[in-house]
Amino acid sequence: MVQEHIPFQLQDYLAAAAARLHALLSPYATITIDDKSSDYFSRSEAFFAVEAYLGASPCAAHARRLRADLAEGADRMALAVDDHEGVADDFRGATMWWRKTKALPHTNVITWSPRNAERRSYRLTFHRRHRALVENAYLPHVLAEGRAVTVRNRQRRLFTNNPSADWAAYDDDRVWSHVKLEHPSTFATLAMDPARKQEIIDDLDMFRDGKDYYASVGKPWKRGYLLFGPPGTGKSTMIAAMANFLDYDVYDLELTAVKSNTELRRLFIETTGKSIIVIEDIDCSIDLTGKRKKKKKKKNKESDKRKKMMPPSDDDDEEKKVTLSGLLNFIDGLWSACGGERIIIFTTNHKEKLDPALIRRGRMDMHIEMSYCRFEAFKVLAKNYLGVEQHEVFGEIRRLLEEVDMSPADVAENLMPRSKTKDVDACLGRLAKALHEAKEAALIKAEAAAAGKKANEGSDGDDDSSSSSKHDSDKDRKDTKEE
Repeated sequence: MVQEHIPFQLQDYLAAAAARLHALLSPYATITIDDKSSDYFSRSEAFFAVEAYLGASPCAAHARRLRADLAEGADRMALAVDDHEGVADDFRGATMWWRKTKALPHTNVITWSPRNAERRSYRLTFHRRHRALVENAYLPHVLAEGRAVTVRNRQRRLFTNNPSADWAAYDDDRVWSHVKLEHPSTFATLAMDPARKQEIIDDLDMFRDGKDYYASVGKPWKRGYLLFGPPGTGKSTMIAAMANFLDYDVYDLELTAVKSNTELRRLFIETTGKSIIVIEDIDCSIDLTGKRKKKKKKKNKESDKRKKMMPPSDDDDEEKKVTLSGLLNFIDGLWSACGGERIIIFTTNHKEKLDPALIRRGRMDMHIEMSYCRFEAFKVLAKNYLGVEQHEVFGEIRRLLEEVDMSPADVAENLMPRSKTKDVDACLGRLAKALHEAKEAALIKAEAAAAGKKANEGSDGDDDSSSSSKHDSDKDRKDTKEE
């Protein structure tokens, strides 16, 4: 009734006067964290961090009213304190009182959802003598723990970029589309040399916990990995293992759908922290020659008019595509420092085809060769597929793997059981047979190549002798003529 008969300007004045009077008489201070950010177009990260922290904190056990919500892509429901509910939290001997409030708009607001018109906030009340503790320790603790809870509750996602025609001017959700990332690959199941594998794990650990270190050396908090090697050697499996190890999202960037360097920067801005940006088969995605076209001088005004009247040519379309310069700026330029905790991965089957500037240290910090399957990698596959760590055929397979180049994908396919009953002897025998056949095929190919080379050398020799004899005959004729 008071809100209906008293103007809201007078209500604000009375509320402000009451707050000043309360501040003079009360020894407590209050901090308000609103659910809207300063630009009013996005949600406040601090608000969600506080909500996640209180929902997972032991102090929520004393709350009588809680709200459960299942976020998009989350594995389980997250609990949060309901509106107009308060809880008390103890931190280093000091008591902190939290209360969630909800305010209705003073005027009628047209919105798609009435909930969006409501303003919610968390109010933190504490004794004035604990102000330094709250500012320097408690609020950073709440923010860090809230972010950690959010990461634990969320489901990892696999993103792909949409065509620019589907983008909306003010809708960032249309730039990327996503699905749940449910790839089961881990470093434990990855067929790779154990020493090299441990080196990669240590490097990822250093990156994940190296925020302060990167800031101290003046580098953006990002890292680049180049995965190169023949097809079927596990490059995509390595990416999935990295994502599962770090608990990061994966952005699969399709460069052929990007029309310009501006769109590439927009895509990078819309990625989040704790993510892996992947460009697979970088040598096949676009033409990264880095050559600049020379500008032609204009001859006269009439030619300019004719050029404007003509339809756009292929050269005009070429200028709108992603260039090597734009990609380098995307990886290691000023735009790469927008946000942190990002990993950029390139994959290729032909490392020698890439521009040296694209894969130099500082852009692709670590080059990881995904090579053919050797005995150490085979033992991992045998344990994964057959559950065996030792067998009498292992000696023969070890000798053959040192002589034959076979990808881990081919080895895994031969080890795959053909029935529900795992016949270990049959699977290992099938792999040994495939290795023998591959060895014989390699020998036949080598003999054919040697024979072809010998034949070419013989034909070259015949050509040289025929040319020399021709030269001698011409010389004889010339001498006879002179005589």
